[in-house]
Amino acid sequence: MTNDSNAESGSDSVLGTIPARGGVKSVGQQLLLLQDQLKQVKEEKKKIIENYTSERTMRKKYYNMVEDMKGKIRVFCRIRPVSRKEFAQGEAVVVEKVDDYSVTVETPRGQREFQFDKVFSAEASQDDLFHDTSRLIQSSIDGYNVCIFSYGQTGSGKTFTMVGDKEQKAPGIMPRSFKAMFDIIQENTTKFDFKVSAYMLELYNDRLQDLFVGLAGESHSQPQSHGQARRVEIKRNRNGLVFAQGAETKEASSAQELYALFQKACTNRHISCTKMNVESSRSHLIVGIMVETRSLTNGSVSTGKLSLVDLAGSERAAKTGAKDDQLKEANSINKSLSALGDVISALSAELPHVPYRNSKLTQVMQDSLGGNAKTIMIVNVSPCHGNLDETLTSLNYATRVKAITNNVQRNVDSKEIAKLKEVIVKLRSGQTVEEDDV
Repeated sequence: MTNDSNAESGSDSVLGTIPARGGVKSVGQQLLLLQDQLKQVKEEKKKIIENYTSERTMRKKYYNMVEDMKGKIRVFCRIRPVSRKEFAQGEAVVVEKVDDYSVTVETPRGQREFQFDKVFSAEASQDDLFHDTSRLIQSSIDGYNVCIFSYGQTGSGKTFTMVGDKEQKAPGIMPRSFKAMFDIIQENTTKFDFKVSAYMLELYNDRLQDLFVGLAGESHSQPQSHGQARRVEIKRNRNGLVFAQGAETKEASSAQELYALFQKACTNRHISCTKMNVESSRSHLIVGIMVETRSLTNGSVSTGKLSLVDLAGSERAAKTGAKDDQLKEANSINKSLSALGDVISALSAELPHVPYRNSKLTQVMQDSLGGNAKTIMIVNVSPCHGNLDETLTSLNYATRVKAITNNVQRNVDSKEIAKLKEVIVKLRSGQTVEEDDV
């Protein structure tokens, strides 16, 4: 009997661990229900994140639009691709685009985020970048002072951004601007008369040199002897517009003609090979394009200037392997960029004195930073850990530039004033002036 009782008890115990058939179905239904609920929660979370990201992006966009209307300098950030050498060395990528307006950098102290008017990833094309700068070409034709300049360490892609590749399969901002300018002119020839002229300079070892009068046949990888060249000085007119006194100015009637002048100028620019770059720019390139527009309706004249500046890269001699003349060039480049940094710091802090006169570079850019220009800065950065210090320096530099406000104004004269200016030019050149001219 005891055995039977134990058997019954054991039997009940085993049956008690196995739920009834209806119970199994119930647990299965509950599991399916929980899985369905989890899926819904995940979808809701995804939508919330998408909505938050979209709203965050729109908020940045509208904020940047308001700042642009105030005259704030617009700052774009461009992340270059990882090079073959960096890939082979297994360099870690520490710079990432978060959205159209944010970039993050992984540092030993944690992640840092920087916000700009636009961020371009390594996949962005030259066309993508120019699309967001092209509207300023119209502004220069309308009589505004416009400046687009690139900044970054040696080998970060500044010259590729501004000039493009050698074969011009991927032209940069400069050649694209030439084409865009004459496309606009062509569309408006029935309403306006246009006159386009340009000067092209380099600032090499703190000397301004006219690239239109470089010595023919000289190797542009070697220091040039410009002793016989005319002295170029930076001056400002009454409206605060910077111009190069003594520099040769050439007229152009087409984009092809302007690009041909540009190519000629570039052959006289100082470049050399460093550890960071096969063709490293050893000078700052300054291209100034003046556009005089005369209305055929009321005779008013507007004068715009488009300044395109490819700054030489900041560098460390230990990284670039600079020696002798290259070391002297590097020191001059870093000194001028340091002076530019002092100007940016003073402007962003709204100090009463801005040290423009400390360098020829800051004098050249006086109407572009804290002046009357519509300005875009493109900060170019490397994505790799090996360049982390220089990348952080560049991004901090660019963040300060973003705080600067320019007093943007149009350079336009009425028909009468334009006529009187022509008379003054004639008198100064010794030409006779008829009564009808006055």
